[in-house]
Amino acid sequence: MTATLPSIREVHGVDRARFETEILPADAPAVLRGVASSWPAVAKGHESPLALAQYLASKDNGRPVDALMTRPEEGARLFFDATMTGFNYVHTKLPVSHVLEQILRYAQFERAPAVVVQSAAIVTCMPELKRDHVLPVLDESVEPRAWIGTATVTPAHFDESHNIAVCVAGRRRFTLFPPEQVANLYVGPLDHAPAGRPISLVDFLKPDFERFPRFRDALAHAQVAELEPGDAIYMPPLWWHHVESLAQLNMLVNYWWEPPPSPGLATLIYATAALRALPRAQREAWRHLFDHYVFDAEPGDADHIPANRRSVLGEMSPDDHVRLRKFLSERLAQ
Repeated sequence: MTATLPSIREVHGVDRARFETEILPADAPAVLRGVASSWPAVAKGHESPLALAQYLASKDNGRPVDALMTRPEEGARLFFDATMTGFNYVHTKLPVSHVLEQILRYAQFERAPAVVVQSAAIVTCMPELKRDHVLPVLDESVEPRAWIGTATVTPAHFDESHNIAVCVAGRRRFTLFPPEQVANLYVGPLDHAPAGRPISLVDFLKPDFERFPRFRDALAHAQVAELEPGDAIYMPPLWWHHVESLAQLNMLVNYWWEPPPSPGLATLIYATAALRALPRAQREAWRHLFDHYVFDAEPGDADHIPANRRSVLGEMSPDDHVRLRKFLSERLAQ
């Protein structure tokens, strides 16, 4: 991408009250400059990659975490293999300190594999780190996850939850797109993707506009931010984000929280499998039902049904959830 993209809104000096009353209700991404600048790991990263690696290794309890490695010729982009039946990386389980040793060693190579720790629950592998690294805008019950690695590219994807990503070391470039740009991002398979999330097939660093002509339209709606250590970015649910890790050693800590876990992507996949092949007239009929019950739903739509019989159209009790799971299991088994 060579064109200059609009920057994501930046805020400074944000605290929890301001985040909850100003940032969250806007339902738009925001860069929280310096929100984690006092973190000890940020200070170690400023010293050197070695200082940060030694600091993190001292917190490592040896519990294996998910780690990915690509070959040098893959260009550090975490993607599909040539057949799209698999992926271009090897997935293994290693302690954080072992991955850090690899990162430091590969820094000496002119052409080296990319290696990353993916979404490691800090409370599981480096519990002391959580105690000393508190994000002031969130409740401490929200669990942080660590992403540590060499320079890599994560293709555009979305999360179903709210997400704050903190740059601890190195630099991260985020390119974001609102949910309505899905048609212009040329998304790959819904049920087979790196890390389990559908991704854009466009190589953002070398876009093929002949193959993906609508990507130009997506870029017209893109926003970009580059994070330095101590900065964070807030991304609302379902916003697409393409992430570039730009330094020799990069570390990011992210926080996912409500909306509570839901089968949103599973629902999309099942609805696609069930309805996409129907004749257009039937798809349009189903569209009316989805619009009425989901997308255009208004308070009072189910007032004609007794309150204790509204099930998914009202407030569901624990018993309602049990009955619904049983109902869906029986239907899916047919």
